[in-house]
Amino acid sequence: MNIYVGNLSFETTEQDLEAAFTPFGQVDAARLISDRDSGRSKGFGFVEMANNAEAEAAIQALNGKDLQGRTVTVNEARPREPRQGGGGGGGGRW
Repeated sequence: MNIYVGNLSFETTEQDLEAAFTPFGQVDAARLISDRDSGRSKGFGFVEMANNAEAEAAIQALNGKDLQGRTVTVNEARPREPRQGGGGGGGGRW
């Protein structure tokens, strides 16, 4: 199961994220999302756990709890919505 973790401290590392979820079961991956220009964390990330029961236990235990001074939001990640095309252009002469 892919788990969304939001409202993370900008100092949180992927190792910190993994360590928070490991007590609930095997963590397959933990990744933070960073700004492509600055490289700075955007304050959220994702944790992948293979066992759904363990993932649900982690969500229940960690949602709304303090992690490095921030109250984190933890829930099942939803698939990314397709980006809408910009439309635009036009302006040509007929």
